[in-house]
Amino acid sequence: MTVMMPDLRSLTISDQKFWQLCVANPELRLERTAEGEVIIMPPAFSDTGARNLDIAAQLWVWNQRTGLGRAFDSSAGFTLPNGAIRSPDAAWIRKERWEALTRQEQSRFASLCPDFVVELRSRSDDLADVRKKMLEYMENGARLGWLIDPLVQQVYIYRPGYALEVLDDPEIVSGDPILPGFILELGGILT
Repeated sequence: MTVMMPDLRSLTISDQKFWQLCVANPELRLERTAEGEVIIMPPAFSDTGARNLDIAAQLWVWNQRTGLGRAFDSSAGFTLPNGAIRSPDAAWIRKERWEALTRQEQSRFASLCPDFVVELRSRSDDLADVRKKMLEYMENGARLGWLIDPLVQQVYIYRPGYALEVLDDPEIVSGDPILPGFILELGGILT
């Protein structure tokens, strides 16, 4: 049986309707732009899923060791100050910012921009779209962002108030000073 879906790319919906759509369709990966447009994302390709797990695991281990905040994988959504609901491939929030939220706020799409975000480009991602998303994070309060592009073996480093930094085929990338002592090893991620 073929199920026809409406074209959601032009669908603009409220926070409440987006929440209802997500609850009714937990198997879908959805985001919403600041203008309220719904974005349906395909499941990650297998190699991208392995890379995502590598990134999230390294972030989680560092966070467990330091206790400085809360780490998130690609399934977590956040409501940015501009109203967009985004789900970075990995994210981290300082402990005091996370704990300032109520349990109810934490249990929804938390209304804040993570301090640190990672986007991992897959073959299905348009580079210009992912770069635009990274700028959106910076404009909404992220203090550090990494766009990792295994297709060209580059890492783009975003920091508010600084020019974009591009690293060609790095072995590691450092989260200092935002994530003190965090080093992401890129061996299995860029290859």
